[in-house]
Amino acid sequence: MDTCHILVVEDDADINKLLCRILEGAGYDCRPAFSGSEAMLWAERYDYDLVLLDLMLPGLSGEEFIAQLRRKKTMPILVLSAKAALEDRVNVLRLGADDFLPKPFDNAEVLARVEAQLRRYKQFDRGGAAGAVLTHGDLVLDREGVSVTAAGTPVPLTAREFHILTLLMEHPKKVFTREQLYEQVWGGAYVGDDNTVNVHISNLRAKLARASEREYIKTVWGIGFKLAEGQDEPL
Repeated sequence: MDTCHILVVEDDADINKLLCRILEGAGYDCRPAFSGSEAMLWAERYDYDLVLLDLMLPGLSGEEFIAQLRRKKTMPILVLSAKAALEDRVNVLRLGADDFLPKPFDNAEVLARVEAQLRRYKQFDRGGAAGAVLTHGDLVLDREGVSVTAAGTPVPLTAREFHILTLLMEHPKKVFTREQLYEQVWGGAYVGDDNTVNVHISNLRAKLARASEREYIKTVWGIGFKLAEGQDEPL
């Protein structure tokens, strides 16, 4: 099995070293970075399988790093930060982070979150299965290329958003509850946190709408979400 490469972005040298030691002990290859600016240089130069990111960084802040990276690449971003207020968590998810773990952290949970992110991302990276290309009207999802177009316009998505859209397009008639989406996309037990699912659905819906000026995801009030049956169907 190929070694996964992780960019560890943390300005505290002791914490960075600890995170690298945890990950390397599990067989991952780690590149430490100690500022947002340094991390961006590495991310632009190499393809990493995952970024483990602090928010309070010299140079580029973690939020600025996420916003810039998401315009270029889709690898999972796991934020690990003491900035754990609700507005901070919502903000980084809206910017394109895939998961958030507050400090102080448990070593085993960090490793479990990393493993879950990589497992889901690799599903899309492998491709090659029957039905590699899914279509819904003028919405096209390519599993092999990990790409989406709406009305012919490319739509850059995070790995999490791509996974959500894949589920919806695989089952275009099915209404997914927030619990079902969370357990299938995040891979953990749902604990009633609607906000995480809602933020990712909102981001996905907005990106698709910007590309085509149409709505592709319908809210079924009191239940969850599904693909809109008609491309001009309202939310």
